[in-house]
Amino acid sequence: MKIKLGHLYPDLLDLYGDRGNILVLEARTRWRGLDFEVQNVSLGEQIDFHALDILFLGGGSDREQNILVADLMGRVEELKAAIEDGLVVLSICGGYQLLGQYYQTAEGQRIPGLGILDLWTVAGANRLIGNVVVNLELEELAEVNSDSLSTLVGFENHSGRTYLGPGLEPLGKVIHGHGNNGEDQGEGLRYKNVFGTYLHGPLLPKNPHFADVLLKLAMERRGEAGNLTLLDDQLERLAHETVVERILAKQKKI
Repeated sequence: MKIKLGHLYPDLLDLYGDRGNILVLEARTRWRGLDFEVQNVSLGEQIDFHALDILFLGGGSDREQNILVADLMGRVEELKAAIEDGLVVLSICGGYQLLGQYYQTAEGQRIPGLGILDLWTVAGANRLIGNVVVNLELEELAEVNSDSLSTLVGFENHSGRTYLGPGLEPLGKVIHGHGNNGEDQGEGLRYKNVFGTYLHGPLLPKNPHFADVLLKLAMERRGEAGNLTLLDDQLERLAHETVVERILAKQKKI
């Protein structure tokens, strides 16, 4: 079996080393004896969303959203259909915002998004920066995670405040940090197999259990059992737990 990942705009959406997420997915796929293929797609290049197992959109600056929306708008219905069919999507920061209705700048200008999801983003007066710990709310974790890790850890740096419309749920609840908007304790988004988040770092090296959730969902969509071979993640899990403990301990001191 081969997992095929489409990397949208790797030359424009990679502000915080987000390609590290792809490296983790590839490594954890190959360690299980499976093949992994990456298709890089930039402006004007063709992509068949239905042929992908995973779609990745990294972080980028707000000013690039007009360019990317214009490039993708002609294929937005195909992307919507693939999402409804269960395509696994991981979108980080600017890529997360891009899936929504609009991004409103500090001057009040509304830059349209793809309109795939009922969320919108408004620029704030200051940036939300720092380490983040999130309590994950994913039922799939128990199937890929023998040590019962239930948190995400990462780093956020965004001025946009993202708000979810009715019917959309956050990826998790913020324990430390700001999350989507610094107001409602929500971080990120999950809709079907679409995941959006503001966590950089990159995200997946610090959270191998979440990487396995993405791989599991991709395999299930292909008609596979979705039962991933457990890997020896002792060091990765220890690193994750240590970082979470230190962040929360620092929070208590403050």
